[in-house]
This record gives sequence, C-alpha cells and structure tokens, in this order.
Amino acid sequence: MTASEDLQPPSATPPPPRSALVIGEALVDIVVHEGDPSGTEPQVHPGGSPLNVAYGLARLGIPTVFRAHVGADAHGEAIIRHLESAGVVLEQATALDAPTSTATAHVDADGRADYEFDIAWQLDETTVAPGVGVLHTGSIASVLQPGAAEIRRLFAEARRGGEVLLSFDPNVRPSITPDRDAVRADVQALAADAHVVKMSDEDAEWLYPGVPLSEVVSRCLDAGSLLVGVTRGGDGCLLAAPGIRVSLPARPVDVADTIGAGDSFMSGMLFAILDGALLPDVLAGRLTEPQVEHIARTALESARITVSRAGANPPSLAELRGVQRS
Repeated sequence: MTASEDLQPPSATPPPPRSALVIGEALVDIVVHEGDPSGTEPQVHPGGSPLNVAYGLARLGIPTVFRAHVGADAHGEAIIRHLESAGVVLEQATALDAPTSTATAHVDADGRADYEFDIAWQLDETTVAPGVGVLHTGSIASVLQPGAAEIRRLFAEARRGGEVLLSFDPNVRPSITPDRDAVRADVQALAADAHVVKMSDEDAEWLYPGVPLSEVVSRCLDAGSLLVGVTRGGDGCLLAAPGIRVSLPARPVDVADTIGAGDSFMSGMLFAILDGALLPDVLAGRLTEPQVEHIARTALESARITVSRAGANPPSLAELRGVQRS
C-alpha cells in the first residue's frame, strides 16, 4: 500500500467536513539561527500553537474560525494576512488594547527550537456556534491567566453538552509558566474534559518526570479522554483509545526545522477525524484499531511534510493526499 493510499479515509464517501473553532494565542515568531556563519537576519512570521493548528486545518479544507487577540500593529496585520491566505476566519478574543504577542525561536544546528515569549492572554466570555464539530485549544492560552479560566469554563460546559469534539494540546512552555505543579494541575483539569489529547514526549517528561509514556497515556484515558496521541520526534508516535494502542514509526525525511511539527500533527489528527467521518465514533468511545491507525498515519504525514521545509508551513490537502499537481 502506498503512502497516499494510507491517507485515504476508511469510509468510501465521507460527508462534507464540519467546521472547527480554535481558541488561543496568536503571535509572531522571530526565528534566530544560532551559530549561523552566514549572518542570516532573523526571520519573522506568524505563529503560536493554536494559530498553527487553525491554519493547518484550513489548509486541509476544514472551515475554521480562530478566536485570538491580535494587536493593531504591523505584527497583527501580518497575522491577519497569513490567516486570510488559508481562509481562516479571525475573531477577536477580547477588546484588550495590547500589542501583538511575540515569540523568539532560537534554532540550533539540529533544527531544534527553544522559545522566549512576550505575551498577554485574555479571553472574554465566549460560546461555541451551532454546527461546530471541533473545538481546539492548547499551549499558552490553556494555562496563562486570565484567559485560561474562560477556556476551562467553556470546555466543561461543552463536555456536558456532548455534541462538540473537544481537543487539547498542552504544548507546555516552561519559560512562560515554570511552576510545574500548577501547570500539571491545569493540564489535568482541561485534559479530563477533552475528548482528544495530544502531547509530545517532551511535554510528557516535563509534566510527569520519570513516568513512562504508556502510563501517561493510561492516566489521560482513565481521566476521561477518548483519544490520546503522543509524538516522539523521529521515532514516530503513539496513539491510544479505550482498549487500543497503536505505535507507528515516522517515515524518513530531511529535517529543515521542527517549528510547527507538533501543531501539524494535531491538525492532521483532527482532519482525519472530520474528513473520515469519525467524529461520532470518537465521541462514543468506539474507535476501531484501523481507525486509530488511519488517524496516526495522517497526522504523521502532516508533520513529516512540515519538517521538510522551513518554518511552520503545514501541508495542503493535495500534498497530504500525495496528489501534487503542477
């Protein structure tokens, strides 16, 4: 079976994709390549984990609304243009009068990025519009107050409603929220309301030092999550649902950098669920092993394409399908 065949949804004629609402930080990434002998100027482009997920979903054809704070400045204008290029609808999260947030990524010789942030996060009382299939949040917005409290309230309310798939990627940033115990408590509370939880192996190690990945996954499932994904860099991923564990290797790729890789994996997971008409199965906790494997393969391929080129540049639907046309 070819890679493109692997990515075809299991159902023969999936229904039209349902829409997604992503809530979280929008910021500008300033990328500095450490030790670059050419003296390349820092690269500046829109970023932020939730923004990347929203952008990735829209690139894959999912109608997506992104609720975030964007300042009335040049960085904010760049973010708006970036989102519009993929068809993302931006809704301001607050009337907060503040500049657009920034993240400086220091990229080492191996392509790994460490971040420094200048960010403020506030979220006015919000709701989920009828017809939304997926609500996603994560990273800084899920733990940084005062906005995190409104996200927690919204997730708890939506979980009780039972009609919207709730997705969460903690994507921890110790440089902003260094109190491990406090962050762990916030992550666990939000993860308990989320149907889908995705994290990296580095997230898991920071949140639960010394705890095996399999145990971290079990804790998420026991707390109420119905699909848990853990990325392991070049070693692939682990996906788990009640009674199912799927571990897949990553296909070889020449890595340009890892910026946005986890976010592309996340958008790939959600795309596979929506495009494959799997949302009811996830919500009911009745995913099959082939369905979980399909989600994992789709997410891995989404991340693989992203790391093959510089910056958080997720795949288009044609690229993900392996049907590239000139």
